[in-house]
Amino acid sequence: MLSIVPTPIGNLEDITLRAIRILKDADMILAEDTRHSSVLLKHYLIETKMIAYHQHNEHGITKQLVSRMKSGEHFALISDAGTPGISDAAFFLVRECLKENVEVNCLPGATALIPALVSSGFPTDEFLFAGFLPQKKGRQTKLKQLAMEVRTIVLYESPNRLVKLLEELNEFFGNERQVSVSRELSKMHEETKRGSVTELIQYFKMKEVRGEIVVVIKGLVEN
Repeated sequence: MLSIVPTPIGNLEDITLRAIRILKDADMILAEDTRHSSVLLKHYLIETKMIAYHQHNEHGITKQLVSRMKSGEHFALISDAGTPGISDAAFFLVRECLKENVEVNCLPGATALIPALVSSGFPTDEFLFAGFLPQKKGRQTKLKQLAMEVRTIVLYESPNRLVKLLEELNEFFGNERQVSVSRELSKMHEETKRGSVTELIQYFKMKEVRGEIVVVIKGLVEN
């Protein structure tokens, strides 16, 4: 069996009792960064052995891991934060497990997407999660498409590229489009800043931006 186990995005208390039990009972934990995840495991006295599993080695070791699970071993997959498979490695392993009839079970749990969306104040009945935008090829085409989207849009972005993204939103979405930027969710310096694209550009240009970023954009309101 493969268990997909969400881990806290910041505050270590944001983990379920079931997740802790599975991490303790698993034969092996596959972690995006074992050094990072060791902090969580030590906090909850989890002694299960870890090995690194990420986008740079997944193609090389997945076949062996799937074979071991077929033979009866239970592996748990975690990422550095949140739910594995949301903008990080997991899809390839899940697909290969299903091909070989290995049971896959995904636990509910922490993700930055939902808290940022709900706290934005924008409509949540329908929304589009676009993850990280392409860095080069296809970026402008994607922005043009999103600019015409009537649903609320959720993006992930790194802190050093936030202002650039906001300036692109100014170009393609217009300076009055309403945006909500959340960072450091569940951590000590958690912040959500809401306003027009122009207001947020001015605000974030005046400060050093740190932490994981979730950008929520109000959908296009047709006249």
